[in-house]
Amino acid sequence: MLNPNTIKKDFPIFTAHPELAYLDSSSTVQTPEVVLSAMDAYYRGFRANTRSGQYAISQQAGNAYENAREQVAKFFGAKKEEIIFTGGSTAAANLAIYSLENSGIFHEGDEIVTTIMEHHSLFIPLQKLAARKKLTLRFIPLSPKEDFTLDYDVAEKLITEKTKLVAFVGVSNVTGTVHDMKRLCDLAKKHGAYSLIDATQGAGHIAIDVEKIGCDLLFFAGHKMCGPVGIGVLYGKKEVLEKLEPGFYGGGTIEEVTKDTIRFAAIPWKFEAGTPNIAGAIGIGAACEYLSNIGMEEIEEYLLNITKYALEKLSAISDVALFCPRDPKHNAGVISFSIKGIHAHDIVEVLCRENLALRGGHHCAQPLLTSLGEASLTRASLYIYTTKEDIDALCEGIEKVKKVFQTQNHG
Repeated sequence: MLNPNTIKKDFPIFTAHPELAYLDSSSTVQTPEVVLSAMDAYYRGFRANTRSGQYAISQQAGNAYENAREQVAKFFGAKKEEIIFTGGSTAAANLAIYSLENSGIFHEGDEIVTTIMEHHSLFIPLQKLAARKKLTLRFIPLSPKEDFTLDYDVAEKLITEKTKLVAFVGVSNVTGTVHDMKRLCDLAKKHGAYSLIDATQGAGHIAIDVEKIGCDLLFFAGHKMCGPVGIGVLYGKKEVLEKLEPGFYGGGTIEEVTKDTIRFAAIPWKFEAGTPNIAGAIGIGAACEYLSNIGMEEIEEYLLNITKYALEKLSAISDVALFCPRDPKHNAGVISFSIKGIHAHDIVEVLCRENLALRGGHHCAQPLLTSLGEASLTRASLYIYTTKEDIDALCEGIEKVKKVFQTQNHG
């Protein structure tokens, strides 16, 4: 089984901060040395633009950039031409939505089905699209079983012939819930709708094969899967991308321009406007290689076990309420919680003093928290470098939080 203490040696952050218990991997996963070295090699050895340059280092940069595309495609079970590099998940979500809109997919009165669990990076673009095109936005609610999953029975009824897009998060960044992505994509296909998955929280945490899932479009960010910040990917099924207009226009997207006409480049380049984040692409490619070398089965097994341990330990603490699936098989390593009578920001502030890195707030998912009856939650998010000692330190920290506020309240 994966050894987190060995894994930690791959990440320079833990050498710089050996006492750090980093439990904020839903916000950003740390970056291993091999990824940093791959990006550094570009900046030091062949920093040039990839497009049009005929000199040696430009050719080298272009080869490295396209090799990264191949690495990403292999990791997610896609074809090379189906991988579009973007500025991150938010940029990828907007690119997907603008591309669908520019392609004439939506008409007044059409419907979009999404979920109450969406991150704002997808939720807001969908809201704005619905307003622009006078569409109806419908939401799959949480299951009445109170297990923090979606209500698939309602989903079956919501997705109809009126539905043009089914857009949903694959893994919740708040609850860690792993959704049945294939089931929702199959429902979309059954009714002739496009499917769009936000895989940001799942990428690098669970195995994702776009062919097996059967999605039309899917996006994720490098910094959630051991890659750098400022780089993301939009996957699109080849036959879908060939039908779609670009979401943004400019240099790199065209084959030929005249005063009156535009002939776009082939996929995926017609979707990559402007100078790309070359180092970022190289970094996310190296991250895919790093995770592949560990093995996604190993990663999934370790996350299941460390999540199980954390759930057991946290469940035993009085006045702590958990907002996540209790079955670790349905949780990708995210545990949001509250402590009775104490605000999430106050909890995090005290835990910071104990070298515990967590996050408190609405986690860019306010509609979800509203549906849960909460204004804010504290979130512990785990990854391959999370140890049992980190979880034990969190539990001890929570007890200290309770003592601090008991003393203040009785003072």
